[in-house]
Amino acid sequence: MNLEVMDTAQDDAPADSRSRESLDHREDFPNLRQLIGRHFANLWTKETALRRLPVLQWAPTYRLSSLLSDAIAGITVGLTSIPQSIAYATVANLEPQYGLYSNFMGSFVYGFLGSVKEITVAPTAVIALMVQQPVLDLGPAGAILLSFLSGCIMLLLGCFNFGFVVQFISMPVITGFITAAAITIISSQLKSLMGIASSGKSSGFVDAWVNLYENIGETRLWDSVLGFSSLALLILLTLVKGRGHGRWKVFTKYLCLLRNAMIVLSGGLIAYICSTQEVYPFKLTGKVASGLPSLELPPFETDHNGKHYDFIDMIRTLGSSVISVPLISILEIVSIGKAFSRGRLVDATQEMLSLGCCNVASSFVSSIPTTASFARSAINSSSGVVTPFGGVFTGVLVLLALGLLTDYFYFIPKTTLAAVIIAAMIFIIEYRAVAEMWRIKRIDIVPFLATVVSCLFLGLEIGIVVGIAVNLCFPLYLASRPRITHRVMNINEMTVLIVRPDSDLAFSSAEYFREKILKLVNCTLPQVVLIDGEWVKFVDSTVVRNLSSTVSDIRQQERHVLLWRWDKNVRSALYRFKKRKFMPLLKNEETAEMVIENWKPGYSNESYVNIV
Repeated sequence: MNLEVMDTAQDDAPADSRSRESLDHREDFPNLRQLIGRHFANLWTKETALRRLPVLQWAPTYRLSSLLSDAIAGITVGLTSIPQSIAYATVANLEPQYGLYSNFMGSFVYGFLGSVKEITVAPTAVIALMVQQPVLDLGPAGAILLSFLSGCIMLLLGCFNFGFVVQFISMPVITGFITAAAITIISSQLKSLMGIASSGKSSGFVDAWVNLYENIGETRLWDSVLGFSSLALLILLTLVKGRGHGRWKVFTKYLCLLRNAMIVLSGGLIAYICSTQEVYPFKLTGKVASGLPSLELPPFETDHNGKHYDFIDMIRTLGSSVISVPLISILEIVSIGKAFSRGRLVDATQEMLSLGCCNVASSFVSSIPTTASFARSAINSSSGVVTPFGGVFTGVLVLLALGLLTDYFYFIPKTTLAAVIIAAMIFIIEYRAVAEMWRIKRIDIVPFLATVVSCLFLGLEIGIVVGIAVNLCFPLYLASRPRITHRVMNINEMTVLIVRPDSDLAFSSAEYFREKILKLVNCTLPQVVLIDGEWVKFVDSTVVRNLSSTVSDIRQQERHVLLWRWDKNVRSALYRFKKRKFMPLLKNEETAEMVIENWKPGYSNESYVNIV
């Protein structure tokens, strides 16, 4: 019997193509040499240079008006960034100057490599919180080395085009992580807001509230008064931003932009006036080391608490933070970039590369890990920034502060810094996103709550992993339960069951697909089962084996089976498994009626009933 002639699935194709397909069913593999060659060839194209060096895109059209706009935006961001950076250094259990050390090099580097003009790279509350434990274990050297390692990991991921990885982290997980981080930071700053000296076991959510409960009696009256009044004023200024009309609207806008600097300067002025009368009602920031940091290699060994750590010991002590910190940094910069992109595509790989360069370069000037700041990026946007070069002016202002103003930072009350941090965190919590999830798809609340609870009680690093794992269960479940439609028709006095999966089939869905078909067969009792593969473009070996078993099971019930409209690659996979069994079953007519009319009963089943 001529098996090649029996492949009626190729009615619409020329005879020579049918012959080639019936004879050659080998799986096509990519030519690795050609792929690698194309990849390296694309590295030296003009398009790649413009994509990887965004400065080449905006520099040729840069004008004086753009320079003035960038200068105004950069200086405005700097006035907000300086007090916040000092505050975030205290969150990380570091001396205040480390916040400023972390706030200029990233601005310079991103100014030339960044692709989103609104983004400002600096220390953030979330990253500062994640750096706490490395600082406790290794001192400042742990945070600096973590900046270097995070940058190297981001550069490595960017070089291998791993920007797609962020697509596996959904909006509910990101929202849950940001919410939990904000709640944790607020909890850790309550003691400073109330003037409590005890630091507790850690700044984690549970330990922060336990410490607050155990030491509530140490609350200082004037610290609490200044702290809560500063917090109320900051919230009020944020709420009135842009309200009113005309000049009043412009006034409230810029008043809000400068609110952090005003509160910190006002608190410092009050503390200084009190000190002239030899009265010290507040706990002060204290001496901030003046001058620029030295340019040196990141510390690959250190001594802390009387113990020497070599590089391997430091890596072991840093633990999971080596992975979690760059992951969170990438998430922050990509999500913030998307928020300000206004419909433009954000190149996640380019953001990885630019942020990696920022962290590697910053580690040479004693910086902690840095990433994009949502609050400062929002200020940058509202201030009219034109290009990423605005960050250069922010960096210059920070350098001036390090060289000229550090003596004045001594009198900044810690409670005002705590108020600045808490006010920022209150407005970072995405209340609207939670409401949107509840309104659009309530099931998204599950990964959101799982992320929040895990981050609060297990820590941020473990919490985001738990959130991602819970969220991935949903697409995995959907992949294992593809939608399968069916209909029953009477054609040529025969009952025909037509079954069609509406997506690709993989090992996770193989058994479900088989059980679904057999259940439908038992319910409808057809004479012919027509399995429609119109939407199936991929199958694996598990699916092929299960489909073979399904065909055999249906035949044992003395019913006929046909495979209709299956893709060429899928047919080839079936042929490679059992060519004589599947070749007479595959059909490709335009309609189900034509399939049954052209099919010869008994031709495909009785001749091959013993082929299993």
